[in-house]
Amino acid sequence: MTVAIATMAAGLGILVPSVAYAAEGCKVEYKVASQWGGGFTGDVKITNLGDAINGWSLAWTFPNGQRVSQAWNATTTNVGDQVTAKNMSYNGAISTNGSVSFGFNGSWSGSNGVPAEFKLNGAVCTGTVGEPTSTPPTTTPPPGESTAMETVAAMEPGWNLGNTLDSVGADETAWGNPRVTQALVDNVAAQGYNSIRIPITWDDHQSKTAPYAVEDAYLDRVEEVVGYALNADLHVLINIHHDSWIWMADMNTNRTVVEARYEAIWTELATRFRDAPQEVLFESVNEPQFNNVDDATAEALLDDLNVQFHEIVRGTGGGNATRVLVLPTLHTSADQAHLDALSSTITALNDENIAATVHFYGFWPFSVNIAGYTKFNAEVQADIEGYFDRAYNEFVANDIPVIVGEWGLLGFDAHTGTVEQGEKLKFFEYVGYYAKQKGLTLQLWDNGQHFNRATYQWRDAELYNMMKASWTTRSGTASTDQVYVAKTATVADVSLTLNLNGTTFQGLRLGSTNLVQGTDYTISGSTLTIKASRLTSLLGDRNYGVKANLHAVFSQGAPWRISVISYDQPTMSAASGASSAFAIPTQFKGDQLATMEAKYADGSNAGPQNWTSYKEFARAFSPDYTAGTITLPTAFWSEVNDGQKVTLTFHFWSGKTVTYYVTESGGNVTGSLT
Repeated sequence: MTVAIATMAAGLGILVPSVAYAAEGCKVEYKVASQWGGGFTGDVKITNLGDAINGWSLAWTFPNGQRVSQAWNATTTNVGDQVTAKNMSYNGAISTNGSVSFGFNGSWSGSNGVPAEFKLNGAVCTGTVGEPTSTPPTTTPPPGESTAMETVAAMEPGWNLGNTLDSVGADETAWGNPRVTQALVDNVAAQGYNSIRIPITWDDHQSKTAPYAVEDAYLDRVEEVVGYALNADLHVLINIHHDSWIWMADMNTNRTVVEARYEAIWTELATRFRDAPQEVLFESVNEPQFNNVDDATAEALLDDLNVQFHEIVRGTGGGNATRVLVLPTLHTSADQAHLDALSSTITALNDENIAATVHFYGFWPFSVNIAGYTKFNAEVQADIEGYFDRAYNEFVANDIPVIVGEWGLLGFDAHTGTVEQGEKLKFFEYVGYYAKQKGLTLQLWDNGQHFNRATYQWRDAELYNMMKASWTTRSGTASTDQVYVAKTATVADVSLTLNLNGTTFQGLRLGSTNLVQGTDYTISGSTLTIKASRLTSLLGDRNYGVKANLHAVFSQGAPWRISVISYDQPTMSAASGASSAFAIPTQFKGDQLATMEAKYADGSNAGPQNWTSYKEFARAFSPDYTAGTITLPTAFWSEVNDGQKVTLTFHFWSGKTVTYYVTESGGNVTGSLT
């Protein structure tokens, strides 16, 4: 039988804070109670020599590749050679000089050496008691300082400086955005934003060898941009961004290097901003993810990083002693399991100046326009409510603030028109409203596609106005923002259903002119009917396209645009060409494309994402209304069977459809109407 009492202080690659939070001390007795070929039983006894604790986590590293396979009186997690054992519900409390024991079965080969060191709740078990070196930095903020909840609430609404300092390349212009200036940040603040998230990627600006120093010039630039934000009276959130997938994702197989690089960045950042005002917040890592591991292992890796981040920052003292620190869930997801895991981390840290963060890009099929989800329907709304409800119940209801550090629609990555404008507006209106109901702070993801950083104007003013209104109130919407009238058809009354959202309908306007109720339109409950006589005058020469924009005005919020459109049945022409540049000649005739289906002759689904016949907008097909084409890119053809005819059905917003046939063979495509 092998017995060892841990009294050494060798490192595990996890920082020990330089600021003590309480009198700490522990002793661990580790016994190999029995051993056989390839297996052994271990007994572990923890004696707490410091202040009483309620909840414990014991960490150690096996020296010879041993693994825990089964445990009792504790739950264990293996991450490579490192093991973390945590208390059960019945044995979490250990009084001063009290003890608790647990056991496990494990595997070994070659030799079965004893771990050199154990850490209890982050403190090395040396067999002695360490006294606090200063006032605990993680208690309630001093009088006059804001609580974490107040700080995060003051950050609503927020905006992301995306694709800039987070760019992978030589500098912040590598992904096409201009250098940040004070004028840009001032103009962002002038839009009504109270916080700015500044994503930062460090990989190209950090040495790849120990001690993994960050370029001073890059730190200077980060500090300069943070200064712009503070000058504009904005709260600031800075982080480690794309490093999460560039090098941190390999933590399970490259732990020593990952932790050392992570430590180097946060040590330099925390030191640089030690005396910054409390309006500067730190986020441990963006969208954490880990390669080739299951969720349990990934959660344990993230817990280690979040704890390491906390210890580094708090250990530098100064303003960092009470600065709000922002911790993400795995993948910044609000799935319940990920919320629970982060909640456990935050509970163990016992720090009132912690906030949680998740990201939200909506119900995925709607967000990217796939599988026929072209409309903001009850399912999309329920997804918003479920996501935000879970974040609220887990954190906000327990006085832990939540920052939705990024939000928007995933389809924007391909094209801001992936989701039809009116359906997009309904989504943004409801997200803003429901987040406010749940006390969540939203930070819009903008990589340059929303706020023009050259002109300081919104590329989509209508979208901005809807978002802005949601900061304080609700806006009315309608079943559609499009009224299609066939060019040669007899004009008839058209009715829309209003979504009042707690408002009252005030009137219908054409520009600054109020239309006349009873003559131009009628209103009955939530049904708005535009009279044929008014539509006839608006349609004018009946040429294709938008002929007029009406606006339904409500008692509060943004008005709702209703476009009156003259159209005809869209038509297409036969075509042939290389699959790398194939486009279908299309006469849209005033109509707009909603989605496209692709099927083989036997009725099975064709093309990418073949679990659905409805393909992804702007990925598998893209309309160009100016050029008069619908392009089918390589991404579509790479998932189509060579030589097999595909039936395409194009669905338009007027309700019209067009059927078209394509066959790809050897890199060449033939398209026809038969």
